[in-house]
Amino acid sequence: LGLALYASSLCAVSGAAFLYHDYCVIGAGPSGLQAAYFLQQAGRDYVVFERSHAPGSFFALYPRHRKLISINKRYTGKSNSEFNLRHDWNSLLSHDRRLLFRRYSRDFFPDADAMVRYLEDFASLLKLQVQYNTAIIHVTLERDRQAWNGHYFLLTDQDRQNYKCSSLLVATGTWVPNVVNFPGSEYVEGYETVSINPEDFAGQTVLILGRGNSAFETAENILGVTNFIHMVSRSRVRLSWATHYVGDLRAINNGLLDTYQLKSLDGLLEGDLEDLAIIKDKKGKLHITLRFYLENRNTSAGIDSVTLPQDELDNFATRAPYDRVIRCLGWKFDFSIYNRSLRMMPGKGNKKKYPQIKPSYESRSTRGLFVLGTASHSVDFRKSAGGFIHGFRYTTRAVHRLLENRHHGVPWPSTVYPITQLTNSIIKRVNEASGLYQMFSILADIILLRENATAFEYLEEYPVGVLAELETQTGRKAPNGLFVVIMEYGRNFSGADKDVFYYNRAVGEAQHAWQSNFLHPVIYYYKRLPTEREMRLRPPDWPLPRPDAVHHIVEDFLTDWTAPNAHILPLRRFLENCLSTDLRSFFAESCFLFAFTRQKLPPFCRQGYVRMQGLVGSEGLRHHAVEAGLLEDYAPTDFSGDRPPDSREGSQDQLLRDHVIPVRPLQHLVNAKDE
Repeated sequence: LGLALYASSLCAVSGAAFLYHDYCVIGAGPSGLQAAYFLQQAGRDYVVFERSHAPGSFFALYPRHRKLISINKRYTGKSNSEFNLRHDWNSLLSHDRRLLFRRYSRDFFPDADAMVRYLEDFASLLKLQVQYNTAIIHVTLERDRQAWNGHYFLLTDQDRQNYKCSSLLVATGTWVPNVVNFPGSEYVEGYETVSINPEDFAGQTVLILGRGNSAFETAENILGVTNFIHMVSRSRVRLSWATHYVGDLRAINNGLLDTYQLKSLDGLLEGDLEDLAIIKDKKGKLHITLRFYLENRNTSAGIDSVTLPQDELDNFATRAPYDRVIRCLGWKFDFSIYNRSLRMMPGKGNKKKYPQIKPSYESRSTRGLFVLGTASHSVDFRKSAGGFIHGFRYTTRAVHRLLENRHHGVPWPSTVYPITQLTNSIIKRVNEASGLYQMFSILADIILLRENATAFEYLEEYPVGVLAELETQTGRKAPNGLFVVIMEYGRNFSGADKDVFYYNRAVGEAQHAWQSNFLHPVIYYYKRLPTEREMRLRPPDWPLPRPDAVHHIVEDFLTDWTAPNAHILPLRRFLENCLSTDLRSFFAESCFLFAFTRQKLPPFCRQGYVRMQGLVGSEGLRHHAVEAGLLEDYAPTDFSGDRPPDSREGSQDQLLRDHVIPVRPLQHLVNAKDE
């Protein structure tokens, strides 16, 4: 039997044996393991290839100084697990409560070794199908009309073993160092190999190329032992608290900004690194010059014949020689293993370090090839958290749901509710959901309205970039309009040149909610599904096309959108205007009166009172409603004067004869508190 099973997994293709799986995942880092978890939960045939002997090999090496910048907030004051994931940037999604990162580290900024242990446990405890010590060195296509996507993916490892799969998930991250070549670049040390012992830099003068977290992390490590540190990069420094982008410079690493602005020798410079050149003198000192000074010099001449900038400008900023130059320019995707048939192309501009993919995370050129994790960050680069664990754990789940619908006929998960639950459903999600919160402007909840707006279908965390393809991608229909629930920052609030601490920066009044600056929920209403053309022509910096109506829930200092007047009431009125219906809940007495005075009952009365369902009354509830002015006091009034009103003496018939129960119309509720 074992031989038969093994033989059935082999495919003879062009004379070579291929081990077949429906899904192949390259890389057992966080995104690869996350994809494996969802595939395993769905019972799919898959394998994960990992070049190292253990998962998370990148974290075994980086960051070099071992301090992660992803926060590990162990306490939030809440017991809701979904809410707590908003502030847990390291845990992957699973059903196993043991696999929460707070059980692996007590540090707010954890050590990278804790991440290595966590990923090892995630793979082993969940029994994920990871094939270690397997480096995929070549990927190509084989055309076949019978295949899921019209072709198979053929993979070859370092031992020339061949594999064949119907769908390929690339989760290798970005791990190839960015290198800039210029005259003298051979004297530059790389972040990946430079010493991390501060004593090796004692009394030295250091130049760092780059201005990201790795550059400042390196500077922070040696700040107290060097003569001074200069840092040069093409762009100005961008602080994450100003840009609201987690990949920009984090406060934990920015000590050099203090010493620069307080004039303690260290400094920052802007310049194109490709215009630089480095000259090494006889004493081993490194001098910075400009490339054009070297273009016409006699190559046989010595260092003394080289023109330095300070020869013409005696106060040139980098005129002092350096002992060491360190390159800290980040990472890029490894395109080398992919055959030209896959047409894996780098992005353009500042996205060239990532492969080109669609908003669905599928390759623009090859159907069935999906990019996950850090390498998929081109979709939301410099916007959201898709390049980091707390973001791509949700985009990976979204990709899995797209694949489940495409290949296995499993529609996107959804829940159907009566229309009376619409306001509550939105409020619950914007106050708890972590995927919406971390992947703001990228993932959204979709509310599909049923005919006559009597009910709705709720889909969670769908990529808004493919909203026009919703029916195809999810297997759900949207013939009667939809709401899109998304989180956004104010469009003019964030930026490297913005003052995000200016006075009156926050909005508190519901009528000014559209001017909210901080992260807040926004609800878009469409009478029909937007088209692909409308998606392409949407306004700049808008995640979606212009809707038929839009509502901003005013920002909240506590990110707690449960205030009855400021948050819930304006939302409910917006929904009622869109649907031309009344979404309020009513007491039975009100529904009784509406049945006589209105042609159309509110949905709450139709779905509850008329069906003999709804809130069970009690004396305490009635008394509370009377005190609040929401109900008339129908207590019997004794006109005879012989018995107190609450007397129970006599028959029920006598009570009805002797007491008058005044029934007057309910007063119109004129203020927001009553409503």
